[in-house]
Amino acid sequence: MAVKISVRQAINDAIKEEMNRDSNVTIFGCDVGLRGGAFAVTKGLLKEFGEWRVRDTPISEAGFTGIGIGAAATGLRPIVEILYCDWITLAMDQIVNTAAKKRYMFGGKINMPLTIRAPFGGGDGQAAQHSQSFEAWFNHVPGLKVIAPIFPEDVKGLLKSAIRDDNPVIFFEHKLSYTLEGEVPSEDYTIPIGKAKVIREGSDVTIVSYSMMVVKALEAAETLAKEGIECEVIDLRSLLPLDYETIIDSLEKTNRIVVVHEANLRGGMASDIVAEICDRAFDFLDAPPERVGGLNVPIPYCSCLEQLVIPSTEKIKKAVYKALNR
Repeated sequence: MAVKISVRQAINDAIKEEMNRDSNVTIFGCDVGLRGGAFAVTKGLLKEFGEWRVRDTPISEAGFTGIGIGAAATGLRPIVEILYCDWITLAMDQIVNTAAKKRYMFGGKINMPLTIRAPFGGGDGQAAQHSQSFEAWFNHVPGLKVIAPIFPEDVKGLLKSAIRDDNPVIFFEHKLSYTLEGEVPSEDYTIPIGKAKVIREGSDVTIVSYSMMVVKALEAAETLAKEGIECEVIDLRSLLPLDYETIIDSLEKTNRIVVVHEANLRGGMASDIVAEICDRAFDFLDAPPERVGGLNVPIPYCSCLEQLVIPSTEKIKKAVYKALNR
């Protein structure tokens, strides 16, 4: 059986189920308790599990991330919530130099079952310091896993997998996704980290994306289908590890690829993906790979300017046309 729920509810249910399953699962963060988080994602958990397991903390990202690392090293399975992805910068030393390195530096004698949740992305008029997408930074760090799903079923299944994983996982949630609804299995389930999903079959061009840009890629694909162009759309879901096998299988069929992300184009995930595709599957390409990303400027507060910076359905369509030499 399946139930229709929102991404917000999927996250809440995943945390609740894992806290019921394992008494070592705890939550740390600013406002995660009484307020239920800035986006009401953890609402009700304090009442159900108490303040020992749902811990409101001072506004100190480095501090409560450090607490999470210490808790993970000593046997708990903490979930740390960064209020906005933009402020994960304040905990970079803890994440990059401590959490990501602990298992390696201790020769595998300790685990680091730490999940860091970070709402990211723009489109809701929250300006330059509340709208950024930093996922590519963590793709560069050995020892981390990075996840960025968009649909409720994937969000719930992957978050449960992240909580159960013995490695540190950065779990990115797009701020505009919380109200998205979809069917979710009613029984207990997990989704393996590192496996992409073909969510639309096509034969002309492969569009690879993740998080909110998957929604725009699907919109572009449906519009292009009316013109006789059939796009195959792949939702990466996991960014590190990244499922190149699924991408290459699709590319072998379509021979053209467009990679889309919301983050700044310069230094973004698309650059790394395109480089890997050229290295692993160059012979399948009938045209140069195309990249679509945000402009290399701060996210404006003005909504009309913000929409110019963030990739649009039209920009994705233009990239598909270019891949097809149209």
